[in-house]
Amino acid sequence: MSKADIRSELAQRILILDGAMGTMIQRYSLEEEDFRNEKLKDHDHPLKGNNDLLSFTRPDVIKAIHTEYLAAGADIIETNTFSGTTIAQADYRLEHMVYDINYYGAKIARDAADEFMKKDPSRPRFVAGAMGPTNRTASISPDVNDPGYRAVTFDELAKAYKDQAIALIEGGADILLIETIFDTLNSKAAIYAIMELFEETGNEIPVMVSATITDASGRTLSGQTTEAFLISVSHAPLLSVGLNCALGAKELRPYLQVLAKEAPFFVSAYPNAGLPNEFGQYDETPAQMAEQITEFLEEGLVNILGGCCGSTPDHIKAMAEVAAKFAPRKLEEVEA
Repeated sequence: MSKADIRSELAQRILILDGAMGTMIQRYSLEEEDFRNEKLKDHDHPLKGNNDLLSFTRPDVIKAIHTEYLAAGADIIETNTFSGTTIAQADYRLEHMVYDINYYGAKIARDAADEFMKKDPSRPRFVAGAMGPTNRTASISPDVNDPGYRAVTFDELAKAYKDQAIALIEGGADILLIETIFDTLNSKAAIYAIMELFEETGNEIPVMVSATITDASGRTLSGQTTEAFLISVSHAPLLSVGLNCALGAKELRPYLQVLAKEAPFFVSAYPNAGLPNEFGQYDETPAQMAEQITEFLEEGLVNILGGCCGSTPDHIKAMAEVAAKFAPRKLEEVEA
């Protein structure tokens, strides 16, 4: 799909993003052997929990999850590549597998989306290449005794993101989604890498960014307010800017209001299914989540809507049914 295609769709309706991948994977109760194939059978480090590997060790599981979300009404499905950088994969000593993780993650999602589009060519389905924040921060020292220390540099992040983006695009991603941003400097490295890649190849696809507000302070982990975050990334020609994770829909609303008022881009939101309980579980039902996102829709705050931690195809189906009754946030100044 081209950039014009998704912009045209966004001008007409609210697009539905899928829900949590990890929540769905947990339902399969996978074991260590599920995270290995012939290439990884003798790898000397435990791999259980490295969900990105499942795109080629258990592709049946990942495709089934994509299919469930598409059937529930998702217009955009995210690739299973949240930790698909050399930086994140270093924890498993799998830096050399990054291309495969991203290429096959995109290919499975592409195949699932194409199957649904064959059934209904009038309704485009898009694949968003998921690019997580990595497990390191460029702005904050991990050592309280050495506040000037950084565990990663801007250049290291940019290279890692560029490698990831190359494989996602070659695997069939329509969009690149820089998500769950807790440190804006990390996201700026991703944006820089993507723009450099576009310039080198002459091939551009839409880019979405989504930050995470970590608590009731209304700030990212690196200390920025929603407005400051928006200003920090607005130099880039983004498709959308938004918020995801950390908070439920109710808690996310005031920060979405800031984006809806100020952003020169489309606005996305995919909150958690409420806040986690004392056992780390998410208890908000699909009906409860749909009721809360109705306030987003009544106020005209969003163009793209989905779910993060704890959300399932049932949550996405409930949200899609409600969102279909509302017009998307207007973006006349960008469309002109």
